[in-house]
Amino acid sequence: MIRIGVDFGGTKIEAAALDAEGRFQARVRAPSPGSYAASLEVVRDLIAEAEREAGVSDASIGVGIPGSPSPVSGLIRNANTTHLNGRPLQPDLERVLGRPVRLANDANCLALSEATDGAGVDSHVVFGVIIGTGCGAGITVGRQVLAGHNGIAGEWGHTPLPWPRADELPGPGCFCGQLNCLENWISGPGFARAHGTGQDAAAIVAAAAAGEPAAAASLEAYVDRLARGLAVIADILDPDVIVLGGGMSNVELLYGRLPTAIGGYAFSDVFTTPVRKALHGDSSGVRGAAWLWPLR
Repeated sequence: MIRIGVDFGGTKIEAAALDAEGRFQARVRAPSPGSYAASLEVVRDLIAEAEREAGVSDASIGVGIPGSPSPVSGLIRNANTTHLNGRPLQPDLERVLGRPVRLANDANCLALSEATDGAGVDSHVVFGVIIGTGCGAGITVGRQVLAGHNGIAGEWGHTPLPWPRADELPGPGCFCGQLNCLENWISGPGFARAHGTGQDAAAIVAAAAAGEPAAAASLEAYVDRLARGLAVIADILDPDVIVLGGGMSNVELLYGRLPTAIGGYAFSDVFTTPVRKALHGDSSGVRGAAWLWPLR
């Protein structure tokens, strides 16, 4: 009854073994080697170590990645861990590991983790957001991942900033080839770019908390942009809960300010959807990957 989740992060790969109640029985990680072949070997070795520590040899394997497999070719696309792109990751992992593997986008894994036993456990439709070095989202309905017909459900970061203001146009270019993608405004680096002092997101938030006017203004603008992006989701999906993960989810004032700010843009006379911080934090990705398999 042990399930192993693997999380492909930008700088590390992590594997964790969970028991039937979601308790960690092993948790191991290694730096991302930066190449495809070496990544397969790292995953193989991490899983072997996680199984050794958990005392099993046939655990199910779920993998979360910062991208998704094409439903046509099966090759990975849209991954900002670029050495995964264009690769048949799932069959290659199954060959290396000698067993079936389930694969999902890392934001889908976050949403699944939080819907299963986290901040969205009481909700039917969960919109799980990652606002960290990038920006993405995942959707679960009835604790099942909604991948979509083309496998891109939740690719919210590559929709344009809604209701842009004059000083937000034409907007920054994005690696996806479009202009003004939401990721370039509400990710941590996007927030820092908009502030324009060379400080990182954490330093700007700290300066705002200390009363520095320019930092406080930038944080106000950030809340407004994030609210605009989430209002579009409210208008289309109307989820039961919005769960925030990633580095920017640690900005505590978001949880008090966002519901009112979203309500100012949503096409409704009322907006009562809760906005919650991911209960499992940075563990949500690896936990959600493990939850891709049901209990046997």
